[in-house]
Amino acid sequence: MNIFLIVIIAMNLIVSFKGFNDLSFFRKYEFHVGSIRAGEQIRMFSSGFLHVDIAHLAFNMLTLYLFAPYVIAGLGSFTFLMIYAGSLILGNLLTMALHKNDYSYRAVGASGAVIGVVYAAILVQPALEIYFMPGYIFGIIYLLYSIYGMKSKSDNIGHTAHFGGAIGGYIITLSRAPVIISENTFTVIILAVPIVILFIMAKTGKL
Repeated sequence: MNIFLIVIIAMNLIVSFKGFNDLSFFRKYEFHVGSIRAGEQIRMFSSGFLHVDIAHLAFNMLTLYLFAPYVIAGLGSFTFLMIYAGSLILGNLLTMALHKNDYSYRAVGASGAVIGVVYAAILVQPALEIYFMPGYIFGIIYLLYSIYGMKSKSDNIGHTAHFGGAIGGYIITLSRAPVIISENTFTVIILAVPIVILFIMAKTGKL
């Protein structure tokens, strides 16, 4: 297994288990709008290594373990690291942009970073199947569901971070391997549709 992937999974395990057993540690490093606006910028990064429980942690790490190899094989270890870190940060930046006035908003999890890796894998391997459907179909459904979740605010899932992570994976992958645009044009265009919808809704105040 790739050394970068091993280190990322190990960091998630170590930080998450520390948070499971130390509430003050969890509260100190979780994503919290009020604290971030007060200057605690480390939370923009540290929150991506904390998880609510073992199930949350296991799902994210299993997904990462399954999809990271496609990205590493297609784009290399350094680009994989860029996608993971960039998607994590972009997911939290989008969350901050849309929830900046909700000082009590809290979130944790590697989901934004992991979804960025999943989207990179779909771009690199258009024939990839996820849950018995083509990867690009999964990508569209996932982002449209994320838009619905962001608008309805009916659950505790960090839909905004997921969407931001997907955008991060999309942009970084194409910037590092622009040949994908000409080789897999259909996948590139179809995955851009929900992203365009999101920005239109945000611009018109419908989120």
